[in-house]
Amino acid sequence: MALLSALPIIGKLLEGVFGIVDKAVTDKDQAAQLKAAINTQMLAQDHSEVQSLLEAQAGIVLAEVKGAWLQRNWRPILMLIFMVIIANNYIIFPYLSLFTEKTVMLDLPDFMWDTIKIGLGGYVAGRSAEKIVKTWKKDKSIPTIPAE
Repeated sequence: MALLSALPIIGKLLEGVFGIVDKAVTDKDQAAQLKAAINTQMLAQDHSEVQSLLEAQAGIVLAEVKGAWLQRNWRPILMLIFMVIIANNYIIFPYLSLFTEKTVMLDLPDFMWDTIKIGLGGYVAGRSAEKIVKTWKKDKSIPTIPAE
């Protein structure tokens, strides 16, 4: 599997384009030629920036993993703190407020929500980058779309 098939967005985009080609072009040979031209154009693009970005991201993740305990775990700890605040505000506080008025709802400013979104997005992007780089290193051949 190579870079184009490892990046889900590009793969889905190409699938959609090829589906449109199949619907719009009734002649199978002409459709195959058009798909091959699109595929050739896509493969001719310089993907070195994407590769270097993914490798840099993987390098950052590896550096943190090899570092001290706090360096490896500060993001998960921060996310756990935010999750405790969210659990308090939306699960514990409403439940306990049924029985007593001494419960406290913790303030969660907008920037904390943004931090949670960035942290979660960074985790997802980091895991995706790890998998893409691993796939890229395993098989550097770039697939071609077979003509029908």
